[in-house]
Amino acid sequence: MTGNLFIIAAPSGAGKTSLVRALLAHDTQVRLSVSYTTRAPRPGEQDGLDYHFVSLGEFTSMLNVGAFLESAEVYGNYYGTSEQWIRQTLATGADILLEIDWQGALQVRRLFADAIGLFIVPPSLEALRARLIGRGQDSAEVVERRFAAAREDISHVGEFDYVIINDDFDTALADMLAVLRACRLRALQQQARYADLFTSLNPRKK
Repeated sequence: MTGNLFIIAAPSGAGKTSLVRALLAHDTQVRLSVSYTTRAPRPGEQDGLDYHFVSLGEFTSMLNVGAFLESAEVYGNYYGTSEQWIRQTLATGADILLEIDWQGALQVRRLFADAIGLFIVPPSLEALRARLIGRGQDSAEVVERRFAAAREDISHVGEFDYVIINDDFDTALADMLAVLRACRLRALQQQARYADLFTSLNPRKK
């Protein structure tokens, strides 16, 4: 039995990082895929935990040998997901969480058509702009560029299976946990997970 592959995407400022961090703390059955990136670590980030931080040369070499399941350029930096790690981990029956953008989601689904997509959106454009400004990390010009990109990202919401509105954090987290739990209870997975039980319960086998 293979595990579930969950894709979580969101526009910048929707609160994806905080929600994913909380989800992982509440659901120990899912493992986060750690992406490779060429961008510099932000304060508090750890190599191998938040990202695998590599040089542009290292990233290009991996890209050239087909090491990435998906890759993308975002704001001048490159990001990629290890295909080998994804396949090996799913084969153990473990669930995986991929935190990528909508473009990466399209690439992943070309190889994993049954991947489950969740898209997080803010409650309004005003709230999104306020969150981007509230970070205090970017200039006004960068904020506006991120805001424009976020609106483009939101236009792809229909390409995902589930939509989470991050208005109230606890409610959004509960919704995400509910999706993961429901997907694990699908009949085919339950029958594979509890094969002996269903064999014993099947009157045709007696």
